[in-house]
Amino acid sequence: MKKSYILYGLMAGLALLLGSCTDDLDQMPVTETTSKDVYTEAANYKRVLAKIYASYVLAGQGQGGDNGDLTTINGQDFSRGYFNLQEAATDEVANTWLSGNNLVDLTYINWSSKDAWVSDSYYWLFFNITLCNEFLRNCSDESISKFSSAEQEEIRGYRSEARFMRAFSYWMVLDLYRKGPKVDENTPVTGFIPEAYDGISLFDFIESELKELVAEESSAALPDTNEYGRASKPTAWALLGRLYLNSAVYRGTVDAKYYTECITACHKVISNPAFYLEPDYAKLFNADNHKRTHEILFAMVCDATTSVTWGGGTYLVCGSCGNSSSQDPAKYGLTNGWGMFRARGEITSKFGDVNNTNDSRAMFYTDGQEQFFTGPIDNQSEGYFFEKFTNLTDDGEPASNSAATGCSTDYPMLRLADVYLMAAEAFLRGGAGISRAEALDLVNAVRLRAYKNDESGKISDADFTLDFMLDERGRELYLESVRRTDLVRFGKFTSDAYIWQWKGGVLDGRAVNDKYNIYPIPDTDLTANPNLSNPQY
Repeated sequence: MKKSYILYGLMAGLALLLGSCTDDLDQMPVTETTSKDVYTEAANYKRVLAKIYASYVLAGQGQGGDNGDLTTINGQDFSRGYFNLQEAATDEVANTWLSGNNLVDLTYINWSSKDAWVSDSYYWLFFNITLCNEFLRNCSDESISKFSSAEQEEIRGYRSEARFMRAFSYWMVLDLYRKGPKVDENTPVTGFIPEAYDGISLFDFIESELKELVAEESSAALPDTNEYGRASKPTAWALLGRLYLNSAVYRGTVDAKYYTECITACHKVISNPAFYLEPDYAKLFNADNHKRTHEILFAMVCDATTSVTWGGGTYLVCGSCGNSSSQDPAKYGLTNGWGMFRARGEITSKFGDVNNTNDSRAMFYTDGQEQFFTGPIDNQSEGYFFEKFTNLTDDGEPASNSAATGCSTDYPMLRLADVYLMAAEAFLRGGAGISRAEALDLVNAVRLRAYKNDESGKISDADFTLDFMLDERGRELYLESVRRTDLVRFGKFTSDAYIWQWKGGVLDGRAVNDKYNIYPIPDTDLTANPNLSNPQY
């Protein structure tokens, strides 16, 4: 059994029963067990913190989301929806369960404010923000003064983690929706319509929170190290790097100082001796990937022996294995595959001939599969299958019975290799703090690992361009929910600068309206809060 470092013994009465309106997003839990009851014991603070972390990957208190915390259209957890929003519309993932999984509009980049996944993801994010706000209300110095000095110190540490999780959620709101209601622990819980964050003000809030959480002189700073699956200073530095790298998208203007800030944030992680690239790329995505604390900075933790989700690693492993192909599910630690998605030809072609490359990251099943589409996107025989994620341990044994309990593979959200590539890209965009040679070395460190230390994997200075970096990020980070963000940052998600099959709903692909660079706020929240709007929709 994989050790669960995050406490998954969730308290049954802690789920918030949220309505669909924005002005309900910050209400007290409507349960028999109220905050007044929960926060009487110091030990309960860790249980609530566990709930905050787990809310990304668990939809409820029962198997696969039964006894759900939040009424959603699709009935799935946040991680599944986030993956769909970040991957389904890109050059990486082709879905076969189009109508059955409500993925038609995402796949063809033709969604509206009524899209099921767009709405579900929005409300899951504010569910998490609400959990954080309620936690923070109840761990002020005054609120915890009744506990011992040791307990107070411990709770203050939890308070910093809750602030990080709120900032992380708000970063995803910024990245996906570019705006949202402004709510924190000081917002009234009833009779109040929140103001709206725009991209700049939301960026500034996230930056301010994260900078305080990493500041050495701050009493609110996160710990230098923490249990796997929990936030620490390196986690916050990595998220700051991602925030700064996308600053031009979020703020609407290019300012080179943010690329310098990105390099500074990344260097804080890169220079930390606790972190180094895992020598075996495949081990970052197996059922023992919780052991890769030297590279995985933050992950959605999954353990099928203690909690079951149809999102997270389960979605990646089961969804990637064909159920009508010649694939052997046992090869991936499965009893069966779902056959939900395949690789689009554009991403696999970035490796050249995937069957004859020395790049170990080219992990695709090709037997009987066409690389590119000749017809409908939901034909399972067209598009290679992914083999990147598995439910196998380091010993090659299945970690769980996937038919009954899902998979135990964690889903990485922040990795050291990503930090290397962010710093290198920030340099190319005008950031200071490293030389061109140092930036190139970071890229080549990632590529040497991919080529198992074969020098042929290294690129020359002439190859070191922004276009190369976009492709390299695709090779290194495919399926890790960064592709849409990357394509938007490079100006290639909606434009005709980069076309892939079925982009825009046609086989040969086409440009789409620039409004699709941002997901719309759900109609229900627009109705509830006049401060919110979708001007492009």
